[in-house]
Amino acid sequence: MFLPRLSDVCRTTSFRLAMLFLALFGLASFILFSFMYIEVKSFMRNKVDQWVLGEEQDFARRPLDEIVQRLRDRAVGESDTGRPMALFDKQGTLIAGSAIALPNAISPAGELFNFQLEGARAHTHFRGVVLSLALGDRLLIAQDIGELREFNEVLSEAMALAGAIIAILGLAGAAIVGAGAVRQIDGITRATQDIMTGDLSKRLPVRGKSGDVDRLVAVVNNMLAEIERLIQEVKGVCDNIAHDLRTPLTRLLAGLERVQRRASTLDDYRAGVDEAITETQATLRTFSALLRISEIEDGARRSGFQSVDLAAIATDAMDFYEPAADEKSISMTFAVEGSPLLKIPGEPSLLFEAIGNLLDNAIKFTPERGKVSLTILAGPGEVNIRVSDTGPGIPKGESEAVLRRFYRTEPSRHTPGNGLGLSLVAAVARLHGMNIVIEHPAVGACVALRYDAKPDLRPLPH
Repeated sequence: MFLPRLSDVCRTTSFRLAMLFLALFGLASFILFSFMYIEVKSFMRNKVDQWVLGEEQDFARRPLDEIVQRLRDRAVGESDTGRPMALFDKQGTLIAGSAIALPNAISPAGELFNFQLEGARAHTHFRGVVLSLALGDRLLIAQDIGELREFNEVLSEAMALAGAIIAILGLAGAAIVGAGAVRQIDGITRATQDIMTGDLSKRLPVRGKSGDVDRLVAVVNNMLAEIERLIQEVKGVCDNIAHDLRTPLTRLLAGLERVQRRASTLDDYRAGVDEAITETQATLRTFSALLRISEIEDGARRSGFQSVDLAAIATDAMDFYEPAADEKSISMTFAVEGSPLLKIPGEPSLLFEAIGNLLDNAIKFTPERGKVSLTILAGPGEVNIRVSDTGPGIPKGESEAVLRRFYRTEPSRHTPGNGLGLSLVAAVARLHGMNIVIEHPAVGACVALRYDAKPDLRPLPH
């Protein structure tokens, strides 16, 4: 079982935050206990003072002989250990009342003071007042404050015990939280090391979905998935370039060698050069398409997005490709369903290029006298740009493969092209946050660009 090191736990942010909250909670608890202690102690002390001062006022109104008689009756009739009262002459000799000695250090007459009786066995701490009488006699009125002192001791012990329990539980909780963070960080570290060694399929571990680290890990995992996809595409592109460009380069080399061996007239050389130029131009168009896709996937052009009208762009694309459709006697239709004033953020030239590639593919693979339709479905939830045709269609098992670079379905092997059209459309769709959806109608093919409605979608002003 994995046990994190204590030094690693103490360095985690979770542990430090837990300790900070423990300190704040401890400070709040200390303030609360102190407030309770002061208030309760003040209340109990006031109760003692009220009784002592009340008795003082009562005795102050009585004559000396009545005071003596009352003290004698009190000593006989009730216990005075908790509230002793005693009358002393001016030399400090006990005259009547409780059998106690006059304290050595007393406060001036009328002022409350605390004192201790050394000879008492049960109660030693008192709070009282000395009332000065005629002829120098003094009356001591006091009350035991042992309960108040016991309360102080009990509350202090309770505060210490509560503080110790809070500290132990807080440290244990902080250690548990910190250990969990260390385990997650160690898991992330191991996964990162595996990724660095070349295992791009590895993903960072996620414990839940609500933690800050988990949300960051989810974003990093999405980034890793995108990096894996891009690297796989780069590998695939290298393989496809080597495979797909070998044929035109071989034809170019064979044509030049044939001209070199067989040409005898200027027209023969001219025909050979024209053929080489045609093959070279086709190769350059392939590389231009690859560079174009790389430029779009770079994502830097997103900063230049503006609010564009899809209906206007689609109309321009229809006008541009209508002559090509007329050459094959293909009927082209365009319709907008929903709000024709809907705008989305994007770059007009790239959206025009994506829609144009879909129309170009539809015209290219649709037989003569076929049909090609472009439809924009605009609603409150999403926007769909659909291009459908009556050509051979796309096999269901190849819906994802046709989006890869240089991939061509079997019916399109003998059709001019380089297999990069839908790859470019997919790159533009990703840049604009669209999903490319390939549908399979009963006749032909249907490719749609779907954009989910977001706050950026808004109607154009009239």
